[in-house]
Amino acid sequence: MSTFMQKTAEVEKKWILIDAEGLVVGRLATIIAMHLRGKTKATYTPHVDDGDNVIVINAEKAVLTGKKYTDKKYYWHTGYPGGIKERTARQIIEGKFPERVIEKAVERMIPRGPLGRRQMKNLRVYAGSNHPHEAQQPVTLDVAKLNSKNTRSA
Repeated sequence: MSTFMQKTAEVEKKWILIDAEGLVVGRLATIIAMHLRGKTKATYTPHVDDGDNVIVINAEKAVLTGKKYTDKKYYWHTGYPGGIKERTARQIIEGKFPERVIEKAVERMIPRGPLGRRQMKNLRVYAGSNHPHEAQQPVTLDVAKLNSKNTRSA
């Protein structure tokens, strides 16, 4: 018995559509990261990009639990002395690019390096309900039905 190692030429990528409306960001990000890396497939190979293409719609309607909406901070540095900047999750979600909250959550669950950057290119996040990938015939994944904790309860 030998260990199965998938070749790059043998990879079959599917397209998955996820509606993020009412879903908890962290739980959604873990599911997306698993699909991007290919860990949901029996043919998973750590050094091969065999994950699926994931489309996320309604990113602006995803929810954060607890006080993260007002207290969670995203930091970045401009490269200049004293150039540390910060924004809260609320400012980002109510701002021009609300999809960045989901993108950052997923990005931080993917390994850093050339393979991780290639896998992140398979993620497409849209703030609204429209997306330009109808020709790929994406399969809808209902994340809310996977676990009752994936949705925010009142």
